[in-house]
Amino acid sequence: MHVHILGICGTFMGGIAALAQAAGHRVSGSDKNVYPPMSTQLKALGIEIHEGYDAAQLDAAPDVIVVGNVMSRGMAVVEAILDRELPYQSGPQWLADHVLRGQHVLAVAGTHGKTTTASMLAWILEDAGLAPGFLIGGIPVNFGVSARSGGGRFFVVEADEYDTAFFDKRAKFVHYRPRTLVLTNLEFDHADIYADIDAIRWQFHQLLRTVPGSGKIVRNAADAELAALIDMGCWTPQETFCADGEWRGEFLDTAERRLAIRHGAGESAETRWRLGGRHNLENAVAAAAAAGVAGVPLGRAVEALSRFEGVKRRMERTATVSDIAIYDDFAHHPTAIRRSIAGMRRRHPGKRIVVAVEPRSNTMRMGVHDEALAGALENADLVWMYRPKDIGTGFDAALEPLGSRVRGFDDYDRLVNDMATRVLAGDQVVFMSNGGFGGARQTFTALLQRLREGK
Repeated sequence: MHVHILGICGTFMGGIAALAQAAGHRVSGSDKNVYPPMSTQLKALGIEIHEGYDAAQLDAAPDVIVVGNVMSRGMAVVEAILDRELPYQSGPQWLADHVLRGQHVLAVAGTHGKTTTASMLAWILEDAGLAPGFLIGGIPVNFGVSARSGGGRFFVVEADEYDTAFFDKRAKFVHYRPRTLVLTNLEFDHADIYADIDAIRWQFHQLLRTVPGSGKIVRNAADAELAALIDMGCWTPQETFCADGEWRGEFLDTAERRLAIRHGAGESAETRWRLGGRHNLENAVAAAAAAGVAGVPLGRAVEALSRFEGVKRRMERTATVSDIAIYDDFAHHPTAIRRSIAGMRRRHPGKRIVVAVEPRSNTMRMGVHDEALAGALENADLVWMYRPKDIGTGFDAALEPLGSRVRGFDDYDRLVNDMATRVLAGDQVVFMSNGGFGGARQTFTALLQRLREGK
């Protein structure tokens, strides 16, 4: 079967491409914006990518067209699909029909931490010999790919609340029918499709309606919005983590190199690991709890975490130049930005934490998070802010509390050049964006090498 994927370079749709190819299908696709890590994964798979969304790409007569949620009415390829009455499906529906059916699906949902928690969970199951399949909105370093079909009965999926497709405005995750559901947290996001937190909570309520009574929900006991969600109706047994939950974690040293996870009043295990940050500790506890549902003992799960190498673009250290460490981080919401900076501050005491931010998400550009932005960045020593031309009018005023610590630019090259003249040895430099940031991190690294190493 020839599967053609529209929007193939998104993390989710790129995963669909990998799964379809592994199933023996011929896979092709199209997109406009191509950047790592998905461009690298698709190239390694040898998948043909058509540039743009013109109708000519349909002349190859694919057997089914999988439509990503970046597609909308009015695009030439979409209009051609409808006019020619060609067979099409959304990505989540294709996944449900061709991959998830008959599997024990472990879904990880929430505003923050989905990618890392799902990656940890998949790795724990793998380390325990369960050979899980998975589809994750990022690339776990331990696996090197964002998706695989697996060889066992478990499948881990990152369950995104964004809408499904132009013809299906339900959240993606309602298609997955999980038996085990992890809920990390719940905040307002995706202001381009949801009016308020109530609208998002309603979508999560629909997800809870799909989890069987013989399944399990693992949720963050410290999150008030999740508690409100449960109050709307829950028909599945729960286990809770953090705060006063059954599952708890703690760091055993100030540098956050050692962690301990406890279940109930007695069972516990501890290890050293490569990550840091209290948000990642929460993710680890959630992953261990969900792995327990799959039969993995706590000690085995925690031991696996000692070998977990992280996720591409989740505080990924990409280079070190003259004792200046450079990181790539996906943080694109004030809460994620604040947590990432706090984790770096605790992990690197005495070092300057300097960040470059690209406000790329629709929610950020609409100005929904303006009031929280300065507070999210207050623990950074210096901030370079890229200013998109279509940013909301209150954006600049929102950054004023940061004073001289923030430097704004509307050009990637000017931002990078300014950074390169101001960073110092020992700095921890973090580029934060859910997109490609115009290649700024790569350009900065190359420029710094020339300046510091005389190249």
